[in-house]
Amino acid sequence: MPYIVSYQKFITRNITKQLDFPEESTELCTIDSVTYVSLPDDVELRGDQPDEIRDTLASAVMTDALRDLISEHSPHVWLIDQRVRDMIADRYSITDEIKQMRTAPSAEFDEYNAHVEASRAWGHEQKLALGLRAN
Repeated sequence: MPYIVSYQKFITRNITKQLDFPEESTELCTIDSVTYVSLPDDVELRGDQPDEIRDTLASAVMTDALRDLISEHSPHVWLIDQRVRDMIADRYSITDEIKQMRTAPSAEFDEYNAHVEASRAWGHEQKLALGLRAN
């Protein structure tokens, strides 16, 4: 399972220093000057980080509140949520969705519901891959 680290970028008028993280990592967001990065579980950060960064680097303790806060601020999560909506909308218009809900229980509703749940499961897996959801 991926893990999330937090750190503070070092910014002056002339220079910005940030965490040197592996390419397969994802910078999730910055909240109140703390930046959160998702790292695959088989990847370690390089030890030669800038002193200003190393002093603020920590493994994030992922509480439900912090997961929700990061999810609320992360453009990656916004994109995942939008893709889930698009997956549903590609097959069902809003009018079709309302119709399906009104005709439940039926075979058509079951098909609609299976598609929605599959789309949501895809989104859940994407967030899980970022370390933002528990199994």
